[in-house]
Amino acid sequence: MAGGIREHHGEELQENHEINVTPFIDVMLVLLIIFMVAAPLSTVDVNVDLPASSAKPAQRPEEPLYLTVQEDLTLNLGNDQVAREQLTTRLNTITGGNKDTRIFLRADKAVGYGPFMEVMNLLRDAGYLKIALVGLETLPGAAAPAAQPAAGQPAASQPAAPASPAPGVSR
Repeated sequence: MAGGIREHHGEELQENHEINVTPFIDVMLVLLIIFMVAAPLSTVDVNVDLPASSAKPAQRPEEPLYLTVQEDLTLNLGNDQVAREQLTTRLNTITGGNKDTRIFLRADKAVGYGPFMEVMNLLRDAGYLKIALVGLETLPGAAAPAAQPAAGQPAASQPAAPASPAPGVSR
């Protein structure tokens, strides 16, 4: 017991040699509650057994080959516009028939998933299976650049930020 009943009433108090564990238990309960709340927040809900990789990062080609799908669904190979029917022959000409050439595929935000997949199927049918999807790199929590002009002012054409391939997209 933390406190005892005094049996004698003298001036001298008896020393208590017992440890008061109540504050210790209070601290332990607070820590238990903190860990019970924090543990579920630090876990991921999707169970994935990822394989380990010892591969070195792939080197970027000196002259990347970009295929761009514009908002109006026209295709540009590099800087030159190309018709869908001529895409295979133009790719074979530029790559020298090397089907292992990586094609960096980028599209406007307004291009739907269906038309984008049609272009990917054109590349696959042509034998080009190494396709890297390109997107803009953004910092987490960074605000998107102001894309809408103020009322009554024309939109100024600004150069786009450099694009880079999305990691882990192509195989």
